[in-house]
Amino acid sequence: QVQLVESGGGLVQPGGSLRLSCAASGFTLNYYTIGWFRQAPGKEREGVSCINSSGGSTNYADSVKGRFTISRDNAKNMVYLQMNSLKPEDTAVYYCAGVFRIGSSYYSGCPRAGEYVYWGQGTQVTVSS
Repeated sequence: QVQLVESGGGLVQPGGSLRLSCAASGFTLNYYTIGWFRQAPGKEREGVSCINSSGGSTNYADSVKGRFTISRDNAKNMVYLQMNSLKPEDTAVYYCAGVFRIGSSYYSGCPRAGEYVYWGQGTQVTVSS
């Protein structure tokens, strides 16, 4: 069964850090662009970051640039989102998503949500004191 599974969410104080993981099963991540999205209650889904199949191209939303880092370990079939200097406005359910795409560059922006084929179930991140 093809699926993506997120983990690593939780409750953290403002200024703290979390690392989210996205694990793939049933397929090999090596050929997939992976994106991270988030959705807060009452708000639209927002693209956070993306990484190409080799890990050589990434992009970030302005709201997280300089604080979040996306990375991948294709040998482990995993993608990560390191989140530092967390703010209350980062509170949301975070999703990873995948699309088969080799060698793409995301210098000018990430794929839109509708381009992704596989989605995880989400992991809750709450930033609060």
